[in-house]
Amino acid sequence: MRYQHIDPNLFIQNRKKLAMHLQPNSLVVLQSNDLMPKNTDGTMPFVQNSDLFYLSGLDQEETILLLYPDAIKTEWQAILFIKETDATLAIWEGHKYSQEEASSMSGITTIYWTSQFNQIFHTLMGLVDYIYLNANEHVRANTPVETRDKRFISWCKAHYPLHQYARIAPIMQKLRGIKEEAEIGLIQEACHITEAGFRSILPRIHAGLMEYEIEGRLAYEFIRRGSRGFAYSPIVASGANSCILHYINNNKACPAGELLLIDVGAEYANYSADVTRVIPIDGKFTTRQRQVYNAVLRILQSAQVLLRPGLSFGDYNQAIIALVESELIGLKLINAKDIKNQPKGMPLYKKYFMHGISHHLGLSTHDLGDLHGTMVANMVLTIEPGIYIKEENIGIRIENNVVIRSNGVQNLTENIPIEAEEIEELMHIKVKG
Repeated sequence: MRYQHIDPNLFIQNRKKLAMHLQPNSLVVLQSNDLMPKNTDGTMPFVQNSDLFYLSGLDQEETILLLYPDAIKTEWQAILFIKETDATLAIWEGHKYSQEEASSMSGITTIYWTSQFNQIFHTLMGLVDYIYLNANEHVRANTPVETRDKRFISWCKAHYPLHQYARIAPIMQKLRGIKEEAEIGLIQEACHITEAGFRSILPRIHAGLMEYEIEGRLAYEFIRRGSRGFAYSPIVASGANSCILHYINNNKACPAGELLLIDVGAEYANYSADVTRVIPIDGKFTTRQRQVYNAVLRILQSAQVLLRPGLSFGDYNQAIIALVESELIGLKLINAKDIKNQPKGMPLYKKYFMHGISHHLGLSTHDLGDLHGTMVANMVLTIEPGIYIKEENIGIRIENNVVIRSNGVQNLTENIPIEAEEIEELMHIKVKG
């Protein structure tokens, strides 16, 4: 693996937190993600099931985790099943975890081969009352391809129809939204790698440069620092493309006099950064571009001051709406009379700011976590206001990654250039290559 060894105490602690939320005499089953096929004999790069990684630290396909906190035998309280390797597999696919390595990484002492799962699982099912199974219940999830978890749910219910089944997803939603310090450290490293990418690309931007050339340079800077690459499909959007929220084609030339919106984040040890900056392609913002840029920056800075434990997400979002409306009035895009008379349920600000202000960040870019209750210390959130003026080819979104602390906010992206003057200055540094 590319990233540094993670202290297994993180995963031990995560398992202890989970156990506190289970019914008595319960068994939890978590499956790894599939190794997804491409065409002919090709496969997509493997990405681990984030809940399994959260509880075990294992980053390999065909892995199964069983948790049985109330087991009568200590060795049954946590069991890992991993893919059995041999000399032939090592020649074709390289190294796979040994049982000793899996134990060292996870802090779990009971390790079996995946081929032994059915026998041991059957033994435990004769003892437990509840069984917790996993499914992707993220509010924005779209999973038309059947997962290993989904296949196992069908198999398990067919073979053991009389057990009491429960969902683990609501528990993981609570747990993963509040980060351990070790997790925050991994997100911070992803942000440091993302910073290096931004600093490398700023002096190289000029009119005529292809968006995909910028994407390529960022990928190079990320991977050379131990990242697997982009945490999500990179957005490198110049000119009118900056007004397309999820533009990922990245195949146009950067036009002179326009803006370049870069929304990227490095992945490190499965943890994500998610950062957006906007850059004047010619090296200097026009008067209008700067007006809009500074308006968005003021919204971000005000939002960052608001964040604190105990603040409800509802109150936070309402405060942001007021800030956005004020800035839109200042930019002469709407006026106070329009706001007063706007149709109910059709707020005018949404013409220029269509998306949410914050989401959780962690093992997924849009990570699990509560967005309806109140904020809690050690939540990691993005702050990403934007103003998009399609008729002016001005799309500006600025995004930071922050940790809510009991005494304020820790900005994990504080070293990534954000002030307009700083961006302009860095664009004029001479570089080689």
